[in-house]
Amino acid sequence: MQMLRMPAVKATTGHKSHASIYTAVNEGLFTQPVQIGQRAVGWPSTEVLAICTARVAGATTDQLRTLVNQLHEKRKADFAALGLNQ
Repeated sequence: MQMLRMPAVKATTGHKSHASIYTAVNEGLFTQPVQIGQRAVGWPSTEVLAICTARVAGATTDQLRTLVNQLHEKRKADFAALGLNQ
């Protein structure tokens, strides 16, 4: 897994701006970013690809929200398995 920074996320998803990514996050249609530095965030490549795959497959807005919730839950479980808190 790679951590994708904003330019890579925009290139992968087709979003044209930072604002459109964060709007999707706020609407529950994209996963929350992960803090990777003091002033840097990124997204796990697996999550970005899962969301893109769902969009290509024709997922509805509700299905995307469900997927995003599942991805967040998996992220929490993965952190817990490592003994870390998110």
